[in-house]
Amino acid sequence: MNPSQAYSATPWAMFISLWRNRQLIRQMTRRDVAVRYRGSVMGLAWSFFNPILMLFIYTFVFSVVFKARWGVSGEENRVDFAIILFVGLIVHGLFAECINRAPGLILSNVNYVKKVVFPLEILPLVALGSALFNCFISTVVLLIAQFAINHTFYWTSVIFPLVLLPLVFASMGFGWFLASLGVYLRDVGQVTGVITMALLFLSPIFYPVSALPKDFQGWLQINPLTLIIEESRKVLVFGMMPDWSALGIAVFAGLTIAVTGFWWFQKTRKGFADVL
Repeated sequence: MNPSQAYSATPWAMFISLWRNRQLIRQMTRRDVAVRYRGSVMGLAWSFFNPILMLFIYTFVFSVVFKARWGVSGEENRVDFAIILFVGLIVHGLFAECINRAPGLILSNVNYVKKVVFPLEILPLVALGSALFNCFISTVVLLIAQFAINHTFYWTSVIFPLVLLPLVFASMGFGWFLASLGVYLRDVGQVTGVITMALLFLSPIFYPVSALPKDFQGWLQINPLTLIIEESRKVLVFGMMPDWSALGIAVFAGLTIAVTGFWWFQKTRKGFADVL
């Protein structure tokens, strides 16, 4: 490593790095997913059975124990609430996994910092790719459950990746920022855990936005996960088209976060070797 080397932090450099290292990102993402289940009897099959198990648990707890209802229609059955809730958990899980892993990415890959010339900026993208894989499996489980129970499958489900796009960009930006900050401030990992847990209950996951008093609904809209969760339910569960204008604004905001996070990472990475 050359401690005096300057790294380009422009938006163009960000996209160039993504394209130039796309094969490496893909290979490391596959390895990251495989390592997670290495040594287990069922192996990669756990990535499919885990969301199935969680869906059964949420269905039992909220529909049988709490007898919760979302109130979308008079014909809502017990499983409908769990399916609607599961969509929110998928979105939150994607964001939470990226944010919680980010502070330790550089710390757990010190050999890449000190021994070899390696594009460190791809490490948050590898974590994002792994989180997207889990998100994909959970979404497949959700769609299968919805078809098996309600005999419905909406074509709008194919729009779901576009709905997630703002969150993907934002997760990239926060990942770069937190990965860098975690090198210099080791307490960041503890803070992110608290924040993501708070977002679990401060997002419309277990309840609709309309369930809150009007004085609090505006505050909930500030939560960046609110829009993505609400629009995801539209396309996956209700068969409705998303609010394209709102998503357009969210994409711009997500790109801004991504560019800012990349700029921060590139400007601070020169000190990684000295700190580690």
